[in-house]
Amino acid sequence: MRIASMIASATEIVHALGLTEFQVARSHECDWPLTVKALPVCTRPRFDISGSSLEIDKRVKETLAKDGTLYEVFPEILNAVAPTHIITQTQCKVCAVSMEDVERAVSSSVASHPEVIACEPNSLQAIFDDINRIAGRCGYPQRGLDLVASLEERMSVMGEQISKSAPVRVACIEWIEPLMAAGNWTPELVKIAGGINLFGEEGKHSPWMEWQDLAAARPEVVIVMPCGFGLERTRDDLHWITDRPEFPGPAQWFLADGNHYFNRPGPRVVECVRILAEILHPQVFKPRLEGVAWQRL
Repeated sequence: MRIASMIASATEIVHALGLTEFQVARSHECDWPLTVKALPVCTRPRFDISGSSLEIDKRVKETLAKDGTLYEVFPEILNAVAPTHIITQTQCKVCAVSMEDVERAVSSSVASHPEVIACEPNSLQAIFDDINRIAGRCGYPQRGLDLVASLEERMSVMGEQISKSAPVRVACIEWIEPLMAAGNWTPELVKIAGGINLFGEEGKHSPWMEWQDLAAARPEVVIVMPCGFGLERTRDDLHWITDRPEFPGPAQWFLADGNHYFNRPGPRVVECVRILAEILHPQVFKPRLEGVAWQRL
């Protein structure tokens, strides 16, 4: 078996399933476990990913309008590593290499005729389904069941620890300029962590929102977790928030690593619940991940 992963979350799933030895190629975003960085890179973005959230938003829209896709897949690399399985996603054309990108590359010249496994992580249950799908299609279905059971148990334990704490009104921000709320699986994670999610719906794509709506909702906590941004890059872009007259309002503000945690629909959803629990219920959870995965603003 030879696995080429086109998305960072799939690479982390492969690793959590104990299949790292079978991975032969990765996307430009796959960076965990660290050993995968030695693998051939078979994708790249068609747009400049540097700059502010506003600049990136403009480039994304321009590239989609021009090319219809944001990422390029290298069929020559795939041909060289001869994968038996390629893992991609159908959930979002912006976040990662899409099914269409992979099919275009595979149909052109990949001689190994790999099986394409498409993840569609629109919700927490869908993430678990993706884990089981990858495990099953790679021939290790029991490993998938065991991993999902472990993740569910760890989240359940945290949920029980939180159960007697008062719920906290939370706004999760997935993009800074223009403003976007976090949707898909994040509202479910907020609920498990004892929060009341104010924007974004479970199982639905992240919605655009207005700053006046955020101010009017009067959240107790706002967590800024831009897709693809780590803590340092998020802090560099904070002027879009801190320069606004609505800031800070009555809320407590926090930053979270959206790149490695909240926007990677894989095993780290458990750590996401822990991050939320540390922020929302500091009287129950020690700040174990503060400074690593989240910061106070």
